[in-house]
Amino acid sequence: MKIFPRWEVQVPERIRKFYPGTLWRGEDKEKVVYLSFDDGPVRDVTEWVCEELKKRDIRATFFCVGENVERNPDIYRRLVKEGHKTGNHTYNHLPAWKCSGKEFFENIGKASKVISSDVFRPPHGQLYPWQVKKLKDRFRRIVMWDVLSKDYDSRLSAEEVRVNVMDNVRPGSVIVFHDSIKSWPRLKQALPAALDFLLKEGYSFKTL
Repeated sequence: MKIFPRWEVQVPERIRKFYPGTLWRGEDKEKVVYLSFDDGPVRDVTEWVCEELKKRDIRATFFCVGENVERNPDIYRRLVKEGHKTGNHTYNHLPAWKCSGKEFFENIGKASKVISSDVFRPPHGQLYPWQVKKLKDRFRRIVMWDVLSKDYDSRLSAEEVRVNVMDNVRPGSVIVFHDSIKSWPRLKQALPAALDFLLKEGYSFKTL
């Protein structure tokens, strides 16, 4: 089993403090987690995720990419119909550190035309601290994460992805998986196992 620095899965508090006004973890008074998915909706993968959640009566938050919503509007509507929350993840997964501020906010605005949401997650977690205030003028919550499953990493096995979640989850954790083609080889085994583990441990699920 490959060992990755823990900060790759759970960002240290000292780094989180550079982004005041963003949400990394929810309330920890109860055994609640916030399950989230990034980068969809993607045909077959997102639909499979919906079925796995439906089996367990779990609601999650899907941070959607605008161009994927345009490609798969029926799947986006299904997310909403089945009680999941959707969030803005830019129009074409644009990282803030690889473009101008103007381009970044225009991309978010373009996504907002097809994604009706009051929550936002920046691709790759990339933000400049000054951008947080401007984002909070548009969104109720700017959501980061407490546990990154790393299901997108081809160096990991499905078991290692599952362990990333099991070993780091705690009350209030915002957990990130990806409903993407890139993550699918690991997601299809890791997600059901992680969900069953969390339920067995007595966790309940809330949306963001």
